[in-house]
Amino acid sequence: MTGFRTSTRRARDNAIANVALNSMPREHAAGRATSSTRVAALVDTNILVYRFDPRFPDKQARATELLRTGIADDSIRVPHQALIEFIAATTRPLSRNGPSLLSPDDARRELEEMLVQFEVLYPDEEVVRVAIRGAATYGLSWFDAHMWAYAERFGLDTLWSEDFENGRLYGRVRASDPFVA
Repeated sequence: MTGFRTSTRRARDNAIANVALNSMPREHAAGRATSSTRVAALVDTNILVYRFDPRFPDKQARATELLRTGIADDSIRVPHQALIEFIAATTRPLSRNGPSLLSPDDARRELEEMLVQFEVLYPDEEVVRVAIRGAATYGLSWFDAHMWAYAERFGLDTLWSEDFENGRLYGRVRASDPFVA
């Protein structure tokens, strides 16, 4: 089932971890060691687009840093919606008869790279239902509600975006604007 790759991968990884933990002798399973699990964050389209936008060098540098860190420690998830919006935003002319941020070929190549570098979250019925509730509860636009719904639905605690109120908690998801000093 192609559209459910994320939950299938997570279920498989949890099953492997549970088998490993349950097969350990009891005296090794409990002890003084502590661990913490880093929860991945969701990135909004604007982070992906600023990576290629030289008009805003500070935002470009911050977006690049955030994405590189996310690749290195597997802490970033990208919603399917952001990939679609990325192509539209980077291939649209910046001004009347002006250039775009990326050519269609370059945008497609970058999209292919993102598919390899990041875990992509795909919509399901629950994402749509959560988005409907988010639009009504928080007064979000449909597209913002849908973006937030991915994070809420997949249990991500942070949504990196400049389109939400920085620091605000939306359900279980905190919006964080990476461009705020």
